Amino acid sequence: MRTLIAGLCVTAAITSGAAFAADPSDADKRAALKTYADIAEAAYADALSSARDLRVAVNGLIQSPRDATLLKARDAWLVARPSYQQTEVYRFGNRIVDEWEGKVNAWPLDEGLIDYVSKDYAAAKSKNPLYAANVIANRRIILGAKVVDASTFSKEFLSETLHEFGKEEANVATGYHAIEFLLWGQDLNGTGPGAGNRPWTDFSVSECTNGNCDRRAEYLRVATELLVADLAFMAAQWTSHGAARAVLMKDPAPGLAAMLRGMGSLSYGELAGERMKLGLMLHDPEEEHDCFSDNTHNSHYYNVVGIRNVYHGRYVRRDGSVVSGPSLSSLVAQIDQALDKEVSSRLEETEAAMIALKRRAETIERYDQMIGRNNAAGNAVVQAAIDRLSAQTRAFEKVVARLGLRSVPFEGSDSLDDPAKVFQ
Repeated sequence: MRTLIAGLCVTAAITSGAAFAADPSDADKRAALKTYADIAEAAYADALSSARDLRVAVNGLIQSPRDATLLKARDAWLVARPSYQQTEVYRFGNRIVDEWEGKVNAWPLDEGLIDYVSKDYAAAKSKNPLYAANVIANRRIILGAKVVDASTFSKEFLSETLHEFGKEEANVATGYHAIEFLLWGQDLNGTGPGAGNRPWTDFSVSECTNGNCDRRAEYLRVATELLVADLAFMAAQWTSHGAARAVLMKDPAPGLAAMLRGMGSLSYGELAGERMKLGLMLHDPEEEHDCFSDNTHNSHYYNVVGIRNVYHGRYVRRDGSVVSGPSLSSLVAQIDQALDKEVSSRLEETEAAMIALKRRAETIERYDQMIGRNNAAGNAVVQAAIDRLSAQTRAFEKVVARLGLRSVPFEGSDSLDDPAKVFQ
């Protein structure tokens, strides 16, 4: 079950009578915005580079399917996630990113749309008519009132026809998680140990298992090509002549609001709420973000790193080089050093809580086990990270007020704002 984000639940209040003796100049604000855009340019370029590496590995699997090439493709997918997850802080405040994001990171997905699934899954009731359509096995599928030719997996068919068909968000046909499902298969372990375990023979024409291995390989190839193309588009938007950078730099006030809206919305409604608290309340591994690969702990951690990058104006690239410059932190410090220290402390506390979660996932039990029912210790580790994310959001609200920004609404989540709705 997925609950929609309750928009505009958290709104930063304006502090009346606040003195702004050292109010940053427009030049200072533009300098911080330039750093923000420079980090976006670098991070999306890194995400694109790692997606290209994934494409190489996927092509290797398709050309020579065996256990080693499947594992190499899975490793490439895992390596591709950190750079992208650090860019998610650019959502919510930047329309061009928010309108595009669903192409590459939509979740959760009804995986039966794409490929074979367990009998229990296929037999389950769903309001989505494509819940178990299995387009890989069926060359003709019913979309609404039409019978559609699915014999060829073109980029247009996956992205424009199948993806989110009928405005159903669970019809995810493209992006990281569609690729993840194809590489790992369903995780049938519930809140027990173990991830998806798709065999390499699912991609072999000569030793094919579960049928349609040539179509499965072709779907994977096209989905990976689409991911590369979509990331190339977004990387271009943040270059010196890119549209996203141009919009951001037009006016300092909306630009700063975009920064803070992205930080606050990712912290609170998206990460603390939809990706963590909801699954914890339901004890449901289907609400886990990287659910097929059991990589959720890393995805959550790098979201937190991305938020920190924006506040402090510093990003470490894949090659170890650093992009840095004037930051939101430096603007806040000009007018309220105590507040800057408070925000920095909240960020450090959140990162420490997420590191503890990550360490537990890597040494004791995976994230889907942590949110399981009757796992008090695991639940507590997840809740601690949620609490820290919520606390840092309160600090961001203070920054909004101290900078004199009139309205910066943060996304909320029923799981945090109105928990009773989750069970309705």
